[in-house]
Amino acid sequence: MSNERTVRELEHARAVREMFSGIAKKYDFLNHFLSVNTDKRWRRLVARKLKDILDRENALVLDVACGTGDLSVELQTSGKAKVVGTDFCRPMLEIAFAKNDKNNTLIPYVEADGMNLSFAGETFDAVTIAFGLRNFSNWQDGLIELHRILKKGGRLAILEFSTPVVPGFKQIFNLYFTQLLPRIGGAVSGSRGAYEYLPDSVSRFPDQKGLAKMMEATGFSAVEYKNLTGGIAALHMGTKI
Repeated sequence: MSNERTVRELEHARAVREMFSGIAKKYDFLNHFLSVNTDKRWRRLVARKLKDILDRENALVLDVACGTGDLSVELQTSGKAKVVGTDFCRPMLEIAFAKNDKNNTLIPYVEADGMNLSFAGETFDAVTIAFGLRNFSNWQDGLIELHRILKKGGRLAILEFSTPVVPGFKQIFNLYFTQLLPRIGGAVSGSRGAYEYLPDSVSRFPDQKGLAKMMEATGFSAVEYKNLTGGIAALHMGTKI
């Protein structure tokens, strides 16, 4: 059974990598357009929540599943800490690298699978992951890996799509998310499947309370979450004890 599960997880990772490779060039534009730039505000919130760590010159922060580097740049330009980005999709990382010149940053980007990182245990003061955990083939194993590389007292920030909590708005958003978004995203990116995958993956991902419980089961303490834009997304925070 273990081998069968491993094969399924590797196949899932391959499919996700190929999907994001196919939409990399349109990824930033669609993110900002489809969210009406709300995603930028969400990333700024992550940086504010980690401000005390980011302001330390000797702090080391890892942005996992960094994609095209938007959160990595936000973190790096918000303080003095050293930020490293990692993702397993090379076309995404190539775009992230190009943003160093635009933003006057020197962020190192490492091509790696977030579920099997080469960093030693207890290396980072903070770890972030934005819209990436639900793409992992095994969420619990992914959390275990993120917990491993954090120093004791280090903090994890997970920004992820979640379950809308406002009655009425929830129905309207679900109609947009499941019907309109795949059509618009597909027309612009040329890959409707990628934007059908998005609402499907969100529907299978734990809700706010479910993810919080999963973090606690992994060993994180002081776990809390904040609903964003009516619960469209949520920011979960936890500390390694």
